[in-house]
Amino acid sequence: MATLTQDLYHYSYTIGFYAQNGRGFNNPVDVALGRDGVLYVLNRAGSDVELRMLYKRVTMCTLDEDYLGEFSNGGTEDGQLMWPAAIAIDAAGNVYISDEALHRISIFDAQGRFLGKWGVRGSGVGMFDRPAGLVFDQDQHLLVVDGLNNRIQRYTKDGRFLGQWGKGGHGPGELNLPWGIAVDRAGAVYVADWRNDRIQKFDAQGGFLASYGISGRGDGEFSRPSGVAVDGEGNIYVADWGNERVQVLSPDGGFLATYRGESGLSKWGESYFIANQDELEERRKANLEPELSLSPTDDLREESASIEKFFWGPISVKVDDQGRLYVVESCRHRIQVYRKAPGSA
Repeated sequence: MATLTQDLYHYSYTIGFYAQNGRGFNNPVDVALGRDGVLYVLNRAGSDVELRMLYKRVTMCTLDEDYLGEFSNGGTEDGQLMWPAAIAIDAAGNVYISDEALHRISIFDAQGRFLGKWGVRGSGVGMFDRPAGLVFDQDQHLLVVDGLNNRIQRYTKDGRFLGQWGKGGHGPGELNLPWGIAVDRAGAVYVADWRNDRIQKFDAQGGFLASYGISGRGDGEFSRPSGVAVDGEGNIYVADWGNERVQVLSPDGGFLATYRGESGLSKWGESYFIANQDELEERRKANLEPELSLSPTDDLREESASIEKFFWGPISVKVDDQGRLYVVESCRHRIQVYRKAPGSA
């Protein structure tokens, strides 16, 4: 087990800025780490107002925030997106996207060319009702969080159904609107059990192993956790969406650290503010506000919305093998990147 402290990670830099299309993000909900340092950022683009249909897309950029292009848009045709929820990349570099509204999985190559799809709405074998989180297991089979069916489904990369587990409820191994999913190096599966305010751990076959967290705002407690990731040492990272923070748990579920956000300007943001100095000054003043000692009645969302550096809508977390933590913020259209502190593992 790793020996870690609150200084597990230090803020490094921010990627992204609000943009309806092109260089920037629009209500990002997930990120996938591709080959050669390419990031694929999934943009949901808010509610489905007709104008916003154009802005649903996948943005491709580098870790250094070099814009590489984008693909897809809003709609119901092949290769289009309506309520994109999660993104994953297979060993060949192909991109898989779940869509809650279209109840399907769409596949693209690394350049964004549409390759195929599968899925229809329903509760039967191999059907979906608002599919969400995606992750590939050690056998390169795709695990899909089937949200309203309260289960996890397993498929081959071309969409052949292999099995499922889970049912609705509040007991051990039961799910209530699950969302995020992750797999550790041993093959264990972690599910962000959104409405049950907990993380559940299963073996590779779906057998229940453990449950971490209860409803609340204290250390190790959650409010609508939406994303989960696991690093090489087995530490668990949770996008504690309702509490506007990211929490880190040890491999046995013990609390290690919590983060509220420390964002500075991204490169894209700096370019924008060169021509908008008044907005830059307002942002600087907002970030000088003192951090508050929160009581149980304080409004976390109001505080996060008011102070620019804080997480606002942290919906997804990912970790890589270089000691980087990525936090996707839907409401601020950006990704905060943290680096593991030297000697923390």
